[in-house]
Amino acid sequence: MSRPRQICTFLLSEHLFGLDVDCVLEVIRSQPVTQVPLAPESVSGLMNLRGQIVTAIDLRLRLGLPEQATEGAQKMSIIVRTAEGPLCFSIDDVGDVLEIAPTDLEALPENMMGTARKMIEGVAKLPSQLLLILRSDFNSLAGL
Repeated sequence: MSRPRQICTFLLSEHLFGLDVDCVLEVIRSQPVTQVPLAPESVSGLMNLRGQIVTAIDLRLRLGLPEQATEGAQKMSIIVRTAEGPLCFSIDDVGDVLEIAPTDLEALPENMMGTARKMIEGVAKLPSQLLLILRSDFNSLAGL
């Protein structure tokens, strides 16, 4: 029997997303970023995280979600571990850590197309909404 997965959840454009807790280094308030000329559109820029340079990715843009409606709203960032070093994903708000049984994870519907299909591993039904679990292949998430 497979053990439940611990998933760090977060909100993005009123959708609930999640990442495996093992991949998450920390959750912080968004930091200033320096834009990088000729970078992919989803790359917000580079940020200095306690002396370490981290690539910041606009996950909303990468997933094709609409821009945030409230101008100047405080955003959060999730710093994730990759083989190439940490990455920063901009999010709207952080949620809880949930345990998801492997049997609760369902495949994506066949009619789901586009970039989101490549980035989302599966869907878990929660009592009040769906949880979209992102793949841990962060290079595809980052569009790098």
